Formats: sequence, structure tokens, C-alpha cells
Amino acid sequence: MDFGRIGTAMITPFKKDGTINYPELERIINHLIDNGTDSIIACGTTSENPTMSTEEKIEVVRFTVEKVAGRVPVIAGTGDNETAYSIMMTHKAEENGANGIMLVTPYYNKPNQRGMYAHFETIAKETTLPIMLYNVPGRTGANILAETTIALSKDVPNITCIKEASGNLDQMGDIIENVDSDFFVYSGDDGLTLPLLAIGGRGIISVASHVVGKDMQQMIRAFEEGRHQEAAQIHRALLPLVRALFAQPNPSPIKYAMTKLGFDTLDVRMPMMEMLPEEKAAFDEIWNTYQAKAEQFRALQTN
Repeated sequence: MDFGRIGTAMITPFKKDGTINYPELERIINHLIDNGTDSIIACGTTSENPTMSTEEKIEVVRFTVEKVAGRVPVIAGTGDNETAYSIMMTHKAEENGANGIMLVTPYYNKPNQRGMYAHFETIAKETTLPIMLYNVPGRTGANILAETTIALSKDVPNITCIKEASGNLDQMGDIIENVDSDFFVYSGDDGLTLPLLAIGGRGIISVASHVVGKDMQQMIRAFEEGRHQEAAQIHRALLPLVRALFAQPNPSPIKYAMTKLGFDTLDVRMPMMEMLPEEKAAFDEIWNTYQAKAEQFRALQTN
């Protein structure tokens, strides 16, 4: 299955009492599909899944699949640092109609490469769904080495892609060079979308696409069509906004940014915290600067 160029790691909106706001989640799903998202990742890190119960995770995936209604693929984040739990969550996602699953590197217990290989291989044997590996050493404390990713891509047929959030373009390049053409490498860092495309990557599993998905698609199209100066212009304009979206712990900034588009998404679950007034003011300045720059390259689409 083709997950496209931009997959959005979707936020989870909460009500003031901390419960999930499902009507607002449906609005977000429709917004993403209408604004540049090729696939939706439900229950990834940006969803605040560490604070969600097992029942909530299962229901969010089921609800997302129902409301997407086949318009784009839905990838369920089912990975955990316990292999058996990951298998159980994968079975639930498959039962509820997910089109793929995302498996994060086991965190905290930090297995060696042999343990990582066994973890991913064991889960993969339990499902027919395509699997996206998720390498994010900054959060898990463990890096999936390129050699391990390459071996899994060749040995396990339904491991079809990786979200590489290591920030290491050399590692990503090694993977791209040594896997088959039907195995895709996605960036897990919005700011590396264009650099990764330049070395043969597939695209981005994005946070920023909640608010600038169409701009990111324009950048990708410009690159693919050889309009490299335009692509670079958009990339440079995006960088300060991307930095602002991660200046505070994710997803607090993107949840604040979504309120600018009329969404009720400000609330986060502890230990995440709403941004302070001065932090919001700093974000507003960057947001307004970006909108002014974006007018220039958006105009190129109509010329």
C-alpha cells in the first residue's frame, strides 16, 4: 500500500475534563484530508498516546478508520516496549480496519540490535498489514542501526517502510542505498523533508502538516517537477515555523497552532503543559512572519 508523500501524526483533542473530544477529532480528520495529508497516523507520539489508556487507543483507531471512510490510509501506532502488548494492539488495529501499523523502537528497556530485530519480526508474523518502523532515538534511547533496518526490509515482507526520526541523513542514505526500491524511508523531522527527498527518500511523517500541509505538498511537487528554487524557497520559509512547533514539548505548540485555524485543541494531558502566554506570543510572531512569506510562494501556484 502506498502511504503517499505526507503522513500526518494526528493530534488527539481533549475536552476540559480530559476526555477525548470525538466530534473535534472528526473535524481534524476532515481538515487533514482536505489540506494535503496523504495518510493519517492515529495514536503516534503526537497523539499523546503515552497518556492514553488501552481502551482509548483502540477506540481512536476504530473511530479514525470509520470517519476516514477509505479516503486515505490509516496507520495505527501499535508499538510498545513490550512485544506481547504490541501484538495485541496490532490485532485490535487490524480488526478495526487499519491499513497499516507503526512500530516504535522499544523504549526504556533499550534492547540491542538482535532484540530489536526479534521484536519487529515477531510482531510482523502476527499480521498481514504493512508495517512502518519508527526510529526515534531521542525519545526511546535506542537507535535502529541502518544494518538492522536493511535486514528487516529484506527478511520480513510486510515491513515496508520506516519513519526515520534520528535526524541522521547519513543513516537514512545508507538505508536508501541498500534496500529494494519498494521499501520507503520517511523523515520523522519536518525540517528534513526536502533534504531527504534530495537523497531518495519518500516523504515525511509530519506534525507541521496539521497547519501547512498544502504548502508542504507544493514544496514536494516543486522538487519532483524540477522547480528546485521554488522548493528551496518553501523549505527555508518553513524552517522557523517548524522550529517554533518544537520549541516546547510536542504536541503543545501544534495544538496551539490549530486553534488559529478554529479548532478546539488547546488542552493537553499532563505531564504535557499548555504553552505560557509569552511562549504563545513568540510563536505568534513566527506564525505571522511565515504567513507573509507564504503568500509569495502560494502565488506561484496560480501563475
